[in-house]
Amino acid sequence: MDHSPVSAAPDDLDRERPASAVRVGLAILALAMGGFTIGTTEFVTMGLLPQVADGVGVSIPTAGHTISAYALGVVIGAPVLAYFGATWPRRALLLWLMAAYAVFNLLSAAAPTYEVLAAARFLDGLPHGIYFGVASLVAASLVPPERTGRAVASVMLGLSVANVVGVPAATWLGQVLGWRAAYVVAAVLAALTVAMVRAFVPARPGDPEATGRRELSAFGRPQVWLTLAAGAVGFGGMFAVYSYIAPTVTEVGGLGEGTVPLFLLAFGLGMVAGTWAAGELAGWSVFGSLFIGAIGTGVVMVLFFLAAPHGWWALPVVFAITALGSVLVVNLQLRLMDVAGEARTLGAAMNHASLNAANALGAWSGGLVIAAGHGYRSTALVGLGFSVLGVAVLLWSALWQRSSDARQRTAQA
Repeated sequence: MDHSPVSAAPDDLDRERPASAVRVGLAILALAMGGFTIGTTEFVTMGLLPQVADGVGVSIPTAGHTISAYALGVVIGAPVLAYFGATWPRRALLLWLMAAYAVFNLLSAAAPTYEVLAAARFLDGLPHGIYFGVASLVAASLVPPERTGRAVASVMLGLSVANVVGVPAATWLGQVLGWRAAYVVAAVLAALTVAMVRAFVPARPGDPEATGRRELSAFGRPQVWLTLAAGAVGFGGMFAVYSYIAPTVTEVGGLGEGTVPLFLLAFGLGMVAGTWAAGELAGWSVFGSLFIGAIGTGVVMVLFFLAAPHGWWALPVVFAITALGSVLVVNLQLRLMDVAGEARTLGAAMNHASLNAANALGAWSGGLVIAAGHGYRSTALVGLGFSVLGVAVLLWSALWQRSSDARQRTAQA
């Protein structure tokens, strides 16, 4: 297993950095602002689902399909936009992606019917994956190779902070002023991101040798598929638990409904802590960090199963679940940037497509075991199963890498 520091970085031609550390910091802050915007938009619908359902005249389960529409947009948008945006200058691509995000959020706010809202949420999901992919590549290009992990983690930190600050604030505003106001806020945040990226992120010329066909070559690399699979199954367990945390806290833990926001806050704080730790661990070993995240997630799933009936004892376990899950997220991003070869844009963009697949897979699997009568805390055992599968995929990837390296050394001998 490779324990070398992170090597997932753009080539030397991309490493033309701004003149000062302050400029670098402002550029990464601007990129993280996009993550904050996307995180706020993605999760605020969940907190306002009853109001959204009432506003467009459908049932709550039907309104929930708008969340699925967004996730579908992420999965489709990452490869499609990476194909067509391969030759674009990266800052220009980021600006257009965030401008589109603002427009589609305004369309969501103005949607007169459920059908229009579902279409708007699908369109809003399209820029999600490629924004994080391109922003990660840009952030990596701004710093020395040994700081790549921290730079990418800083971009991802915007998504984590959104769950602590942005989502609760937008949800509250939507409850006070109406659900449409939350999407207006998201559009304003997207516009602010456009301004910040334009002001602080240095311009980069597009890669004249990049083509959509070259980007699609990433799908011909086994390590890309193994990394995507590790994300889809390894992270699915967190969503199996997260999707049903409210009834688990109240019906299994015996706590009141008023305590649920505290558990959600623990989820958000765990994401922030884990994202920061992921950047530090990446400097040691990306692959090693992935194993820590995957194995650790399995352990805390067992702890959650044991602690769930004991109320507040489950709170620190919830924190640990998302902290370890976030270590996976950041280092999967770095791993994809590394194994995609020349197809860096698509490789980096596909991480969030994989994670949205994990979202759907985890929620669906958790729902199955609950419907089968095994209770809400059984979702933790689903999470344990996904963690074991994730570790197995990572082991497969490590063995494949070792075999490939051995063949390469033999060929060079």
